[in-house]
Amino acid sequence: MTYLSPSLKRKHSELGELLYYEYETSTSSRSKVINDPVHGHVTFPDYIMDIVDTPQFQRLRDLKQLGCISYVFPGATHSRFEHSLGVSHLGRELIQRLKVQQPELEIENRDVKSVEIAALCHDLGHGPFSHSFEGWVRKVQPGWCHEQMSQKMLNFLIDDNYLDYSEDDRKFMSSLISGSRFNSHEKPFLFDIVANSRNSIDVDKFDYIARDCYYLGVKSSYDFSRLLNFNRVINGELCFHQKEVYNIYEMFHTRYSLHRQVYTHRVGKAVEYMISDALALADPYLKFSEQIDDPKEFCTLTDSILKTIEYSKAQELKPAKDIISNIRKRKLYKFADEVIVPPISWQNFSQITEKDIIEHKNSSSSLREADIILHKLQLNYAMENKNPVDNVHFFSKWDGTESFSIPREKVSLLVPTQFSEMHLRLFCRDPTMASEAQEAFRNFLKKRASGLTPSRALTLPPSPAKLNATPK
Repeated sequence: MTYLSPSLKRKHSELGELLYYEYETSTSSRSKVINDPVHGHVTFPDYIMDIVDTPQFQRLRDLKQLGCISYVFPGATHSRFEHSLGVSHLGRELIQRLKVQQPELEIENRDVKSVEIAALCHDLGHGPFSHSFEGWVRKVQPGWCHEQMSQKMLNFLIDDNYLDYSEDDRKFMSSLISGSRFNSHEKPFLFDIVANSRNSIDVDKFDYIARDCYYLGVKSSYDFSRLLNFNRVINGELCFHQKEVYNIYEMFHTRYSLHRQVYTHRVGKAVEYMISDALALADPYLKFSEQIDDPKEFCTLTDSILKTIEYSKAQELKPAKDIISNIRKRKLYKFADEVIVPPISWQNFSQITEKDIIEHKNSSSSLREADIILHKLQLNYAMENKNPVDNVHFFSKWDGTESFSIPREKVSLLVPTQFSEMHLRLFCRDPTMASEAQEAFRNFLKKRASGLTPSRALTLPPSPAKLNATPK
């Protein structure tokens, strides 16, 4: 007879329970196996398919995950539909493993099911073209956010499709989406899984970083699968093995890099501003702003709204149609200039407007306030100017019952000391006036921010006259 140590017996038992769970879900009447390009073959149980096969969730097929970025990175055409499936899968993997490996947590089937559904539905409230739409909506209705709309959409989905969930179930799933506990009796670590407000390490981030890198063709050294497996709950919160501390820093750096190089790409932002302007011009006639609070009406808002404007024969929509036509012809708003603002000056620059730039144009310039867009870009490690790893607790391989923090200086001397930065960017709606806009911007910097100058790498191309000039 083969001798098995107690630890090996425990591992065999845990593996058996996990395999039984996969078998049980894969053999239910309406479960489905989906071949995901990021996670491989994934099984979804019937209660997940009951939600997936609804008009409200299928709408996510018509929302690109990265909005306008496909105009710059043609491969980035994946949708919020597959991302939401991926987040649900990872949420189930994480909580099911905790249930098996830490039975003392008393994780119930209701907890597993609620986490899966919250992960699946966390993006139901996104509008067309992601941040283009949200940026425009906040001008119409300050305070609007897609997280709250996701909660409304979840309730509407349940009611409209006659799904059997109690009021407490709905509140629980909604609070898992927001990451804030609505009931002190709920297990606190469950709110670390889908939307972790404590340190921003959650399965949503695991999936979108991996999926976006895959479709963008961007390589990443960060490995989410290790974070998914090397964790345990201590003192009511999700903690990670001490050897994963550098992997966590890599995750936040990868997120920063994606925001810096992809999500806020200057051409992508130009298209985003054009779509926002087109929506603002079309709204008085198509009434998009009247659909943002009613879940039933909100379901009609997808990326197809550009085609709704574009193919309309209404003369009132001509200004909006002209903008969309320019997008199709690649006649985009022009990036004019950019400067990185040091932290000591952030407060001074936070109140700057387009009017401040126009006041510093040359006297002969016809540049108007409406011709330019000032973009105050904040980039960080997901928690404003704080180090998110300061809010992460770890455990050692010697003791899985005690958690502790790991100071930044104990990880590496090359880990950053600054965790956010501000960029002041200028875009011009009329490309022919970009040079005048840049000149006004630099005059402004000279008078209002002495010593703050743009990088030579962030300038407009030289004018034809300068290119043809004979060197002295």
